[in-house]
Amino acid sequence: MSKVLVIGAGGVGSVAVHKMAMNSDIFSHITLASRRKFKCDAIADSVKARTGVTIDTAEVDADDIDATAALIAKVQPALVVNLALPYQDLTIMEACLKTGVNYLDTANYEPRDEAKFEYSWQWAYHERFKEAGLMALLGSGFDPGVTSVFASHLKKHHLDRIDTLDILDCNGGDHGQHFATNFNPEINIREVTAPARHYENGQWVETPALSTKQVFDFDQVGEKNMYLMYHEELESLATHYPEIKRIRFWMTFGDQYLKHLEVLQNVGMTRIDPVIYEGKEIIPLQFLKAVLPEPASLGVTTKGKTNIGDIATGEKDGKPKTVYIYNVCDHEEAYAETGNQAVSYTTGVPAMIGAAMVLTGAWKGEGVFNMEQFDPDPFMDMLNKHGLPWQVVELDKPLDF
Repeated sequence: MSKVLVIGAGGVGSVAVHKMAMNSDIFSHITLASRRKFKCDAIADSVKARTGVTIDTAEVDADDIDATAALIAKVQPALVVNLALPYQDLTIMEACLKTGVNYLDTANYEPRDEAKFEYSWQWAYHERFKEAGLMALLGSGFDPGVTSVFASHLKKHHLDRIDTLDILDCNGGDHGQHFATNFNPEINIREVTAPARHYENGQWVETPALSTKQVFDFDQVGEKNMYLMYHEELESLATHYPEIKRIRFWMTFGDQYLKHLEVLQNVGMTRIDPVIYEGKEIIPLQFLKAVLPEPASLGVTTKGKTNIGDIATGEKDGKPKTVYIYNVCDHEEAYAETGNQAVSYTTGVPAMIGAAMVLTGAWKGEGVFNMEQFDPDPFMDMLNKHGLPWQVVELDKPLDF
């Protein structure tokens, strides 16, 4: 049994602490902190009503290393679970080093002034965490996170060698809004509008954002347009599975979302550089975030399902083989259990499971690690038990694109 400090009170943070409270044999004491304590208090009330478990709440500015370290020292957790903004990864890692506490997050660091997604900043902490005898587990969400564990599972149980890997992320849900994002709007739009990149034959191939489209028929969702994008697990998987010749990431978007996004880009509302408005500097994308619906508020209206998984080609016992592993999650079922829609649920549950891996010692290490570096089996078992069951099917042939 262990204490845990969760930083971040959005939809993912809400799901994670709800699920932690449902596993009190692992998480003996939970503290939830964010810049706005009232959001933590509202989540704590929901956790109490749904599970009977009382969690503590606190206010913290995660951009402030000393303030974060002071809170960690006060709570004395065995693990800090960072579910705040990716901009804050490094300050929270510094605070963990300062206080001698293990670290976990769901998304890699990126600087505020540039939509640049890479692990170099966090991997650079490996020796410091190793010397301190601490563990940092990066990317324990769904993608990244589960998708990387899926790849490890396929390699361990279904393929002797992986030649190609395609990660397919489909949100077939409908929230009833003209335009909204299912997770932090600022992070979502920065990600979607960045140039696409995929890994092929030892090098990165860059293409314009949303310029490569394919149609795929997703189980329990149907046919959807999906677009080639860059996602951080491509970098870690290419590093830890150098045998893979090609790795791609695909995400579905509806025509209405893309039409609104195009207009917002054309009028400058997705810019991340400052502009002067009434004598003050503002970031247009941050202003846009303030007027868009809060993602955590979408759960009550969202219907439909998500389908996220990996398709891998390779060889087994000397014969070519294509395997598809995926999870389907229902928005309404996720909301009924935790008060959050499935996009938050599919990230918050793996954050809880990753934390459980660290706290129980199922995954051990000193330094900075990605999900695919550990035995997938205990993590995969917990997915089945805690709301994200998966299935594996063998396909007749590789993808034809």
